[in-house]
Amino acid sequence: MSFFAFASLILLCMQATIGLWFYFLFPVIGWKTPAVLSPLVMTALMYLTIGYTRTHYGTIESLLYFLAYAYGGLVFIVFFIVAAFALLQGFCALLHLPTKSVLGPVSLGCIVLACILSLYGGRGQPHIKHIDIVIPGAPEMTAAIISDSHLGVGVSLARWQKALARLQEQNPDAVWVLGDVFEYGANRAAYAQALANVQTKYGTFGVLGNHEYYTGYENSLEFYRQAGITLLENEIHTLPNGLQLIGVKDIKTARVTATQLDQLLRQTDPAHARVLLSHQPSLTDTAAHHELPLMLSGHTHNGQIFPFNFFVRMVYPYVYGLYQMGPKSQIYVTSGMFYWGVPLRFLAPAEIPILHIKNHA
Repeated sequence: MSFFAFASLILLCMQATIGLWFYFLFPVIGWKTPAVLSPLVMTALMYLTIGYTRTHYGTIESLLYFLAYAYGGLVFIVFFIVAAFALLQGFCALLHLPTKSVLGPVSLGCIVLACILSLYGGRGQPHIKHIDIVIPGAPEMTAAIISDSHLGVGVSLARWQKALARLQEQNPDAVWVLGDVFEYGANRAAYAQALANVQTKYGTFGVLGNHEYYTGYENSLEFYRQAGITLLENEIHTLPNGLQLIGVKDIKTARVTATQLDQLLRQTDPAHARVLLSHQPSLTDTAAHHELPLMLSGHTHNGQIFPFNFFVRMVYPYVYGLYQMGPKSQIYVTSGMFYWGVPLRFLAPAEIPILHIKNHA
């Protein structure tokens, strides 16, 4: 079963649950029939719209993209709110507490608030997050991180340009790209040129994410070239200041093994500062074994919409933020620049991390 087919089945069940909760609250309105029929219609429409906007681009298509994906995301959020209140109602019923008249309006209020906040979070610009990183013996420098921007139909060129302008204002010494940059849509060259226009002391370096493979490896290589990104595919690049920048292919999609990463890290000089760029926060034990001072990853989006981050944590122990992987190893996992698919952010804001690398606390 494909991902979208499986997701559609889950979404269908979520919508039915939501409809039944409303029927329970307001049986006089007659929600029972819509609770059965509406999920079938809406899921089919969403599925068709998503497929259509993957091959057709334009203003109308962008609007349809937004509506289809936003609907799916809002269903996810509302389902968990409904589930929480339904469990609470069940518990209160066991205690013979007459809470239905209270929980109903409160649940509706929570649903409206969560939907507003998630839509607002999805439409806003990523916030600039300053992070101090101590690497003993490292040259002091500042690096801006771009990850999981998922540009194209879902993120407009103007929005991308505005975010890059805010990044440029931070005057970083380098830009490090962690993958999943461009999805699909029109004006790909213009998106690439916007990043190429960003001026830094050492330049822009990056690795591929899983979506670069999904959307076409050769197309992604061309985008990186046009954007002025020096691509590191299981390679090491030493910056003029002596910092060793290590980049690996997407670990899962390109099937990078622990042995391959081990061999790559053996080629580095532990006496000099090292930073590993990896789209996915995987093979962290290998990085920690080599006492790698810093690993940078994205991919998780910090769940993007709460409570999905709990599901992400089942796959990736490092979901968001700065962690200690070992006595001498750290990893920072960013929540990403915008979003994938669902144009929402709920309790998981987007960001542009600005790393301030220092050699002492």
